[in-house]
Amino acid sequence: MIFNKKNVYSFFLALIVTLSINAQEGIITVTQDNDIDRLLEYKKDIKTAKTYTIQVYNSTDPDKAKREKSNFLNSYNEWNVEIVWNTPNYKVWVGNFATRLEADRAWSKIRKKYMNANVIQPRLDD
Repeated sequence: MIFNKKNVYSFFLALIVTLSINAQEGIITVTQDNDIDRLLEYKKDIKTAKTYTIQVYNSTDPDKAKREKSNFLNSYNEWNVEIVWNTPNYKVWVGNFATRLEADRAWSKIRKKYMNANVIQPRLDD
């Protein structure tokens, strides 16, 4: 390959221009209404078509289910807990997770105390 003066000058000119270009720098400030945070928290609690929950207890006795819900809330208060009646069982369900990954992360914490806990995707009654 033969280098002529025109190619060499073009190469060095392109190199100098490339090195002299700087990106723009600045500070970005985002102001957000506090209602957005409340809306996101509310949205987490709404049951949608594809949510995951963790079943920590299953019994035919509603008093035992209530007692287990109370015990769970004493140990873990990060997630919402509900008792669901599905004939003939009372089930204690924890959380309302949008993704399986979120549910698995919570399950890994919960299973240390509740070894029979399972991640489930409940069916919605239409």
